[in-house]
Amino acid sequence: MPRRRWAGTLAAVVTASVLSLTGLAGQAQAADVNNAKNGGYESGLSNWTCSAGSGATVSSPVHGGSAALKATPAGQDNAQCTQSVAVKPNSTYTLSAWVQGGYSYLGATGTGTTDVSTWTPDSSSWKQLKTTFTTGASTTSVTVYTHGWYGQAAYFADDLSVLGPDGGGGGGDPAPTVPAAPGGLGVSSTTSSSVSLAWSTVSGATGYNVYQGGSKVQSVTGTSATVSGLAASTSYSFQVTATNAAGESVKSSTVTGKTAATSGGGGGGNVPAHAVTGYWQNFNNGATVQKLSAVQSQYDIIAVAFADATTTPGAVSFTLDSAGLGGYTVDQFKADIKAKQAAGKKVIISIGGQNGTVSVSDSASATNFANSVYSLMQTYGFDGVDIDLENGLNATYMSQALRSLSAKAGASLVITMAPQTIDMQSTSNGYFQTALNIKDILTVVNMQYYNSGSMLGCDGKVYSQGSVDFLTALACIQLEGGLAPSQVGLGLPASTSGAGSGYVSPSIVNNALDCLAKGTNCGSFKPSKTYPGLRGAMTWSTNWDASAGNAWSNAVGPHVHAM
Repeated sequence: MPRRRWAGTLAAVVTASVLSLTGLAGQAQAADVNNAKNGGYESGLSNWTCSAGSGATVSSPVHGGSAALKATPAGQDNAQCTQSVAVKPNSTYTLSAWVQGGYSYLGATGTGTTDVSTWTPDSSSWKQLKTTFTTGASTTSVTVYTHGWYGQAAYFADDLSVLGPDGGGGGGDPAPTVPAAPGGLGVSSTTSSSVSLAWSTVSGATGYNVYQGGSKVQSVTGTSATVSGLAASTSYSFQVTATNAAGESVKSSTVTGKTAATSGGGGGGNVPAHAVTGYWQNFNNGATVQKLSAVQSQYDIIAVAFADATTTPGAVSFTLDSAGLGGYTVDQFKADIKAKQAAGKKVIISIGGQNGTVSVSDSASATNFANSVYSLMQTYGFDGVDIDLENGLNATYMSQALRSLSAKAGASLVITMAPQTIDMQSTSNGYFQTALNIKDILTVVNMQYYNSGSMLGCDGKVYSQGSVDFLTALACIQLEGGLAPSQVGLGLPASTSGAGSGYVSPSIVNNALDCLAKGTNCGSFKPSKTYPGLRGAMTWSTNWDASAGNAWSNAVGPHVHAM
């Protein structure tokens, strides 16, 4: 929101460090072998060389067997571990490994053609990295490597393989065989737009494909998946296959899941299926000073910015800036909240902003937060709360606080979040974790696609703010990372004055919504599927919108409501 910290510094590091990505690797042929030695680290660091003594083997966590690599970067060292692998000239190889922990990179040099690499941000669970390379006419060995990033957390690696023609080096790990079909497939939960599935682990599998009505709709590495973008009150059939470098299993038995009849996932009562959120400023910073009654009718959720921190850890308060708002009284404010609610709108209290210092870091502060927010709801009539903390949050205790608040307020509670772009790059981030932890009561996450440096999209490419691709490729991370489409919104400034950078015209916002919901009006990035249940859009702020003649809400509002 206003006075925001910029995420540019870290984003610049991400941009500078990102390595070129290749396409998905093809399946290995029947005669292929694993040319890597000790790729499962069962023999310690035999055949491996790690920079600056950064590597060691550990017994936990492991992906397979009884050991894995743990490599710890330092300020001047990226914890690179290398192995020279014998290969055949003019041959294609698939390089893969499972990683976990901090930033993790996998690559090959000395290929004689194009050296390759791939990477992933920090991950709290095992994730497979995979790429392919072709050797040159005289290439008989390549160097494969893993590494982390300078000064970042340790990474773990396991089950590394270089599958392809036998290079004659006596690779130590056998080539895989096609896995068996998954068993135990069942429906674990549903919303009005999604069906969640779970199944049993298949020995030797490195991934799984999910099929809906006979067509593949998703590929995952774990034993669960959520298929989203579905119609309400509709039955769908699903099957799953297991995959590895040797191929794909036959399909599992079929299960049927029926979506719920109610709109959206999570909480929020009768919030429209496609909604526009706007922040209302409880201060005068040069934008049009408004009473709530003057907020444009296109806004479905109005977030009052901001609550104030108190001397009690976790607790918040709210004081209307009557003087700064031209003598707006508390009684008028309360009456305007009721009038907006009577018109079908939701009015919530926002916690944070750039200067917000609210900290919820233990059970006591979580209780204080829930009690104080609920007290404000009772005093002013707020419908819920918006989490806009830009100084970080503790996923465990913020989740506890919001669940406690939900228990007090009931199913009609509206919970929104407005993280910065860097906060939603990985599911291991505290903001993303919190959103997933409270998914059943969460209304919408309106990430701020502004005041940001360049960021990674879900395809691993780097995108700069100010384009439709920046909006769609970053939203894809949330949509494929576990949030329901109804819990994802696009947050943009209402005018060039509303943010330091990142303003795009309303037509770009609408194009991004179309791309995600319908697969039309996309830029160079096009999502692999559509998300017709996408919630909508958000802006900072209703005041800056009013200053610009409500151009943003007049253009984006009708578009969202027609989705």
